[in-house]
Amino acid sequence: MTTPLFLEDPYRTSAPGTVTGLTEEGGLILDATIFYARGGGQPGDSGALVWEGGRIEIATAVKGEDGAIVLLPAEPQTLPPVGAAVDQRLDWARRHGHMRMHTALHLLSVVLPYPVTGGAVGADKGRLDFAMPDPLDDKAVVEGQLNALVTRDLPVTEDWITDADLAADPGLVKTMSVAPPTGAGRVRLIRIGAGKTQVDLQPCGGTHVARTGEIGKLALGKIEKKGRDNRRISVVFA
Repeated sequence: MTTPLFLEDPYRTSAPGTVTGLTEEGGLILDATIFYARGGGQPGDSGALVWEGGRIEIATAVKGEDGAIVLLPAEPQTLPPVGAAVDQRLDWARRHGHMRMHTALHLLSVVLPYPVTGGAVGADKGRLDFAMPDPLDDKAVVEGQLNALVTRDLPVTEDWITDADLAADPGLVKTMSVAPPTGAGRVRLIRIGAGKTQVDLQPCGGTHVARTGEIGKLALGKIEKKGRDNRRISVVFA
């Protein structure tokens, strides 16, 4: 199992690591990593690994077996051996874009309180698909509501509950297409706001900014009808 350092501190941009395994596909497994593994609509992180006598660019990270996170090199090349000590260096600009946009999509699900049927996070744009039969009444109003939540600079924090707690409160789950990360005995919740200022609480395994003000100004992009009762709403940084 790989220790997910990105859950402990999503702002960490470098960390030491030890190679614990190599995959047949040319990937590496470390004992602990700052690289987020692709999942929940958020891409895997990119960056580099550096060790004595070598360096490789990491294109992405994916989930492996038994809780492992596999780092995939951008190009085939000689890998550090099992047991080697490496320095992990994250592509921070790309990760920070994912953190800002992932948090922004949580806010979009607050402004548009419909079941979410899909979604994707990018470093400069993202989108959610909603079970929403009718079109938006006023795009500018929705955009204004979204940016109002950003400018309130609400805290973004995490809590943990048990799988049983989540099963007893299924209303916490907004996504219809992506199941919450369960099976480990506990589930991570992302909370936006606190106390009377709380606006959102939902299961999520992704990375987020610490406060909504860090997201920056947003604009609604393309709005598409995807099937009879589904609409795709895109968000971009303004």
